[in-house]
Amino acid sequence: MAADWADKQDDELLALIRDGNGQAFALLVERHTQRFYRLAFRYLQNKEAAEDVVQDAFVKLWESPALWQPERNSKFTTWFYRIVVNLCLDALKKKKPEALDDPSLVVDDSKPIDEMIMREQQQKMIEKEIAALPMRQRTALNLCFDEGLTNQEAAEVMGVNLKALQSLIMRAKTTLKERMKAYL
Repeated sequence: MAADWADKQDDELLALIRDGNGQAFALLVERHTQRFYRLAFRYLQNKEAAEDVVQDAFVKLWESPALWQPERNSKFTTWFYRIVVNLCLDALKKKKPEALDDPSLVVDDSKPIDEMIMREQQQKMIEKEIAALPMRQRTALNLCFDEGLTNQEAAEVMGVNLKALQSLIMRAKTTLKERMKAYL
């Protein structure tokens, strides 16, 4: 019977979860944990905190499966992205701000640097600048570019219209472009 379950859609699993079916819940968790962990990690930059957020989100689903209302949400994943993003935002509010000046990100042009190390430092610089963006701009970028959601899906997750999402993305790109000039 478990082999047949792998073919079930998320909404079918959720119907079983509403009836208290632990196997359906385990399959849903297995199917989506990595996706939501990656998202949480991009927000929190901490493995344990990201794992905690994803676990809390799934616990919330298990304890109150009726929170997901298929008639109001197009897809389970769209709704669950919103849950995970909100938990990440809550965790960030509780977290003390860290200094953005990281001496390991400074590139000394007088020393020869291996190309791989240079790319790694550039990636850290980009991540640092993305982390400094306003939260809504960062969320729009994460959902569209890292998670691969369509603009419409990301707009639904964020609770904004499509034009507002596109505006957030454009402002984020413009800000990043300006900030990255300082590193060149």
